[in-house]
Amino acid sequence: MQGSGALAAADGAAERKLAAAHEALRKTPGIQFDFAGPPAPPEPPPWLEPLLAVLKVILPVLPYIFWGGVILGGALILYFIARELVPERWFRRRRAEAPSADWRPEPEKARALLDDADGLAAAGRFEEAIHLLLFRSIDDLRARRPGAVKPALTSRDIAGLEALPERPRAAFANLARAVELTFFGGRPAGAAEFGSARADYEAFAFAEGWR
Repeated sequence: MQGSGALAAADGAAERKLAAAHEALRKTPGIQFDFAGPPAPPEPPPWLEPLLAVLKVILPVLPYIFWGGVILGGALILYFIARELVPERWFRRRRAEAPSADWRPEPEKARALLDDADGLAAAGRFEEAIHLLLFRSIDDLRARRPGAVKPALTSRDIAGLEALPERPRAAFANLARAVELTFFGGRPAGAAEFGSARADYEAFAFAEGWR
């Protein structure tokens, strides 16, 4: 019986020590035992509500928009690759089959040029008159189609452009050849040579040759 009493007294003393240690721990500064719940989330700003409503409406079609953008981007990449790799001559025939009237000089300017050339021819300056027809024609082409008729191109290069219709291209080539023979080549030109060059310019400049 005495053993049981001693054990009970020891247990009581241990509990009192534990209680005193727990109380001392609770009173220790800097140690928190009571924890509040998480703070409530903030209210969304008013401008966010219309955006969320729009997103809710378009959400079903977003996959289609995404894949459409992917397809479009892939098509653009293939286009740029093909433009670099495919030979340009593959497209020349199509451009030649559908010539643009933008190449053609303005009728008023063409008639004024013929008047100037006629004035030189009337003064006996046939070589200069033929050269003037070609020189102004090249200037007109470069002004109207700067991307196609670059400054580095010679008259022979321009005469070889397949984008020009066949009849105006042949007339321009004849005019360029006449200038090479007379103005640059030193061959004398007379009224007959000027008349032929004038006819070539008319075939090049006016609408009949572009049909």
